[in-house]
Amino acid sequence: MTGDDNGYRFAYREHARALYHTLGEDAFYITMEQSVSEENAQYEALLRYLDYSMVEADEYGLLHFPETQRQGVAIWLQPLAIENEARKKRAKFDFLHRHMGAASASTYNDIVDFMSARSDALIDTSAWYLSIVGIFPAFQNQGLGNSLIGATLEQADRTGVTTFLETFTPRNEPFYRRLGYRVVARLFEPTIAANYSLMVRERGGTDFENG
Repeated sequence: MTGDDNGYRFAYREHARALYHTLGEDAFYITMEQSVSEENAQYEALLRYLDYSMVEADEYGLLHFPETQRQGVAIWLQPLAIENEARKKRAKFDFLHRHMGAASASTYNDIVDFMSARSDALIDTSAWYLSIVGIFPAFQNQGLGNSLIGATLEQADRTGVTTFLETFTPRNEPFYRRLGYRVVARLFEPTIAANYSLMVRERGGTDFENG
């Protein structure tokens, strides 16, 4: 692990750097970065957020790297028992306040409360959530997306689990459609002030390897 001036201990700093450049056009991450009060601290704060997202998935969901760990990362969250969900939320709250600031914590809560209310009304509570997926810049446009999340989709299919995601980037939708996802709602998130799509892949999915 490596530390920074904020006292945060990175577990995946280089992966966080790569994700930062991969997700740079996503309205959610732009908003989270800009929510950090000190402009010169925004980049490092978002690196911490991305690193924490990987740590969180490793503990409470699924964290998937390709074999080389240099091509990309997929971050999944899964339904938890009530006590584990509460512990995860407390840990996230503590992270946001300590390492990004109160304004970022408030921004995050406003966004997540809005989006969760919409997804909870439309998605089965047993569904797995694809929180973040990113092919690192040097490996983009090489057809690696299927392999990055394919193993988890196969696992979901074997266990009969629905998966879902949210995307603020319309150009990503055809990729997800090829993997068997469909848009179930198009919504406007007021804090980010942007439209996003809620996409679902039903139990059993599709023959995504040939998609």
